[in-house]
Amino acid sequence: MKAITINNNYTQCNIPEKIFNELEGTVKEETKRAFDVLTARTGAGNDFLGWIDLPDSIDEQLITKIQNDVNRLKDKVDVVVAIGIGGSYLGAKAIVEALKPASKETGYPELIFAGCNLNGLYISNLLKLLDDKDYCVIVISKSGTTTEPAISFRLLKQHLENKYGTVEAASRIIAITDGVKGTLHGIATANGYSSYVIPDNVGGRFSVLTPVGLVPVAFAGYDIRSLIEGAKVMRKICLNYNEDNVAVKYAFIRHCLHQYKYNVEVFVNYLDHLNYISEWWKQLYGESEGKDEKGIFPASVSFTTDLHSLGQFIQGGSRLLYETVLNVENIAKDVTVPFVDDDVDGLNYIAGKSIHEVNKTAMQATIEAHSQDGCVPNIIINVPEINEFYLGQLLYMFEFACGISGYMFNVNPFNQPDVEAYKKNMFRLLGKK
Repeated sequence: MKAITINNNYTQCNIPEKIFNELEGTVKEETKRAFDVLTARTGAGNDFLGWIDLPDSIDEQLITKIQNDVNRLKDKVDVVVAIGIGGSYLGAKAIVEALKPASKETGYPELIFAGCNLNGLYISNLLKLLDDKDYCVIVISKSGTTTEPAISFRLLKQHLENKYGTVEAASRIIAITDGVKGTLHGIATANGYSSYVIPDNVGGRFSVLTPVGLVPVAFAGYDIRSLIEGAKVMRKICLNYNEDNVAVKYAFIRHCLHQYKYNVEVFVNYLDHLNYISEWWKQLYGESEGKDEKGIFPASVSFTTDLHSLGQFIQGGSRLLYETVLNVENIAKDVTVPFVDDDVDGLNYIAGKSIHEVNKTAMQATIEAHSQDGCVPNIIINVPEINEFYLGQLLYMFEFACGISGYMFNVNPFNQPDVEAYKKNMFRLLGKK
């Protein structure tokens, strides 16, 4: 059984050897300190560390309940609309989009996301689409009052009730919310919705292995048991401080680079169906580290596409960034470049090679160009293939490394005190009392 690994190509870029050696020793000590704070659960925000134990604490009763809801609804609906924003949708979206190009069990509905924007055109088109579809709704919100999902739920609940009547509509709504309080909890209880609890000790951006992520992924037809098993394997790796701990290595390299003024991390994937893995990663690190005027700014690109737009800046622009490259070793489906007699396009030199082989060569060439010629440090995360098991490993590893990294910055990685500022202004401007 393989596990995700990590290596680096930063090769002391622009860093004199003496300074680099001193830096590495200091950061190693700080990494161990932060690891101990996280695992001993003594740091700021330690009441939100339930995600650490999630892979081993998910019981069969929860999985059975999820499967029962899926079986009850999947044959009567064409579409499942999952309503949520931020951590309430990005994890599920990342997993489903990553797995979509590979095969899955047939007979499952299409999963569509709503409540993640304030785009009236999107919502209008969605409602029009649902006029001609049989559908159900998964609404995900701890409070039930977050503006974007609350508006979408109001509209979709009304649409469901107009289409099916209040009793049937209630049977088509699943609520994932607080277990005892909050607006959505009250609505779900009053209407008899099938409901799931978001644990009090797990924050939104760490909630992918709670019902927040598991329920939509199961409705889309993917194997949540394998997802959990992958996370279990990675949890065991992460809790042991040694040279095989990929989360520790990742946090350590990031902070070595940050200490030498590399303040922007560009997450790179070479498969565009992994773009939402990048989006999930950006929220995880941006919201966890970006406090008290500290942190590494998380950005992302999708190569080779973005090599034709941002490649120039990365190669030759300001030396403020490094890259973290997601290297997927094998893919589920591929196509071979054919040989043609006239060779008008001059591509016979790659005839017989698969597209993935060409893509991997492009990745190797880009890493060499950026790290050696452009002196852009590269961290490479090696994933054997994209399936539920390795996605469980990958997401848990990033979460664990994020906890370590946040404590290395001496911030609380598990709160988000500054996101309320825009909300207060918006409420004031809209006339909320």
